[in-house]
Amino acid sequence: MNSVFLIGRLTRDPEVRYTAATQMAVATFTVAVDRPVRQGEERKADFPRVTVFGKQAENCEKYLAKGRLVAIEGRLQTGSYQNKDGATVYTTDVVANRVQFLEWGDRPQGGFAQGGAAPRQSASSGFGADSMPAEMPDSFQAIDEDVPF
Repeated sequence: MNSVFLIGRLTRDPEVRYTAATQMAVATFTVAVDRPVRQGEERKADFPRVTVFGKQAENCEKYLAKGRLVAIEGRLQTGSYQNKDGATVYTTDVVANRVQFLEWGDRPQGGFAQGGAAPRQSASSGFGADSMPAEMPDSFQAIDEDVPF
């Protein structure tokens, strides 16, 4: 089984390029993911590179920025290439099936940062009521009430 679930903050803005043959969007970015440490030890982090394809890649470029909290669901993929000195460089990337935005703008979403459930907004779906983009007209406002069912 090859499954990866990560929660972390972007270390830089996503970079998008398009494939030559199909013009499919490919976004790459790095997230800082805290390592579990024992009490009294210094905090440590890992910085996996994430690759996202298609519409999700375009949404990541449009709505994500350095410092934003995201959840990644995907798989590990390893590879290698020859650098300009002729040495073989080995790589390990996370290929994301799903990128979920846990913060929108300057505010956390869905109470996740306070220990609540993660929001349902992902790069591949529409906008939920609690995750309206900044470009929405003033006449469209999020409803802060609980759903009665």
